[in-house]
Amino acid sequence: MKADLEYLSLEFAVKILSFSKDLKRDKEYIITDQIGRSGTSIGANIKEAHYAQSKADFISKMTIALKEANETEYWLELAERVNSNYLHKIQELKNDCNVLKMILIKSVRTAKNNAKEDK
Repeated sequence: MKADLEYLSLEFAVKILSFSKDLKRDKEYIITDQIGRSGTSIGANIKEAHYAQSKADFISKMTIALKEANETEYWLELAERVNSNYLHKIQELKNDCNVLKMILIKSVRTAKNNAKEDK
């Protein structure tokens, strides 16, 4: 599961960076910067979580990744409203983002439940 999530988040980051290039050409600089940061931060936090110092640290990193996914979803929705040139690409990215969010939610819940059982 961890390797799959890491792979999916890396692929998502590549797609986000490609989309950012499109937005930059259309001079959507604010959205470009924000979506690039949040969209690539998801995978970075997942990668960090694999080497967490504790279960609490793992939960924290995965929760941050989930928050970044939520933020990315916001920027995608905003991009959809201000620039209709990329509706198909935005929908694909939103779908990918939702998959990441669902996996992250499940991972965080499982980690929290496991942490409770260890006590």
